[in-house]
Amino acid sequence: MKYQQRKKALVLLADGTIFYGKSVGIEGTVTGEICFNTGMTGYQEIFTDPSYFGQIMVTTNAHIGNYGVNTSEVESDGIKISGLIVRNFSFEHSRVDSSGNLKDWFVKHNLVAISDVDTRALVSYIRDHGAMNAIISTEIDNINSLKDQLSKVPSMEGLELASKVSTKEPYFVGDENSDLKIAALDIGIKKNIIRNFVKRGAFVKVFPYDSTFEDLHSWNPDGYFISNGPGDPEPLKQAQQLAKEIIKRDLPLFGICLGHQVIALANGISTYKMHNGHRGINHPVKNLLTGRGEITSQNHGFAINREETEIHPDIEITHVHLNDHTVAGIRLKNKNCFSVQYHPEASPGPNDADYLFDQFIEIKGEVNFPKEIDFRFGYTITDLIILSGGLTPYANKNDIRIFRNISNLGGENVTEEIIIKLDENLNPNKKIVLQPDDIVTVNTFPYRKENKFYTIEGELALPGLYSIKNQ
Repeated sequence: MKYQQRKKALVLLADGTIFYGKSVGIEGTVTGEICFNTGMTGYQEIFTDPSYFGQIMVTTNAHIGNYGVNTSEVESDGIKISGLIVRNFSFEHSRVDSSGNLKDWFVKHNLVAISDVDTRALVSYIRDHGAMNAIISTEIDNINSLKDQLSKVPSMEGLELASKVSTKEPYFVGDENSDLKIAALDIGIKKNIIRNFVKRGAFVKVFPYDSTFEDLHSWNPDGYFISNGPGDPEPLKQAQQLAKEIIKRDLPLFGICLGHQVIALANGISTYKMHNGHRGINHPVKNLLTGRGEITSQNHGFAINREETEIHPDIEITHVHLNDHTVAGIRLKNKNCFSVQYHPEASPGPNDADYLFDQFIEIKGEVNFPKEIDFRFGYTITDLIILSGGLTPYANKNDIRIFRNISNLGGENVTEEIIIKLDENLNPNKKIVLQPDDIVTVNTFPYRKENKFYTIEGELALPGLYSIKNQ
């Protein structure tokens, strides 16, 4: 590749700090809230994620563009970031299934991007001073004019952006003959969320951000979903009212990211703007119901108030972020509603949390089991299956696992995992008597109630994880 002389460019932060670089090739000036993503891959999915609307992206990975672009790896109908700041921009790329290079894609979408910036120093500065508005420009000769322009950019706090990225008209995705219908409120929905529902057999109807409960309910869906999206959740009054109506009627409801925050607000839990947010594909989360860790994809600058969540009588924290202990997931104790702050659909990122889609699909949100029957230790697995009505509606699961505390030769407590295989008639391959403090799992659904069986439509069922206690 021959040498290219590129125009100088700069990054101007709201506090007056300036970082210099070079234009990738698209000249101009753009504004937005500056943020950074720590992902080592998946830049195309990040750039097209509607949750990034109104933001200037800094990538911590030193090389961007080296594997080009692929038309199938997008999360919306186009680039959603306002601008891009990178250390090294790859004008050449190498990839078998690439459909083009990154610069041509940026030119097509008229995205202003600058490179040769000390992104390590810039990210460190943002981490110390917090996310703030910024401007990137190739017009570097009039700093005062850029400062004046930047001063007029509204803060992300209080900013409603869902209307900028939501669909204008409802649309359908999936098999219209499916017996499972999900109504999704689009406040910035990613395509891979819809893909995850569809590949599990659901027929999805996606509604605009300002749709009412009556709009969604008139389609008679089996479950309701509130999507991710950009901006502050507090101004989304219509979405909050929608969530209230769904919850009041005890209908199945699942929320991701911005949808998670909307559900919290609908239950009287406030949200706040974070210092610099969570944006990356390796964020550690602990599932408090199973005790298991999950590596997750995250992208949010707001969070729900943990103190208010902890004292809320009807809400249980199900997941926490292990870096800063912010709330990463909640469920309503007596309603068919749960939500997570992170992205179980990944894209990009790991798939540790995609069980949440199974959880929502397979039980159709039926996480409320009002009729309780005491369950005491001493039952065998055969008794368990008989009492649980054939494990309805979990007959597609082929094993049960028991986690039992035992003492080893050194007297230390260790956990033994006992796996009981079920044949096609749900007959177990061994007879095990349950003991006090056994943990029994039929599946990965993270809903636990101690010492109880629950009834679904008059039939006893074991909905997930149980702790067997001596009474």
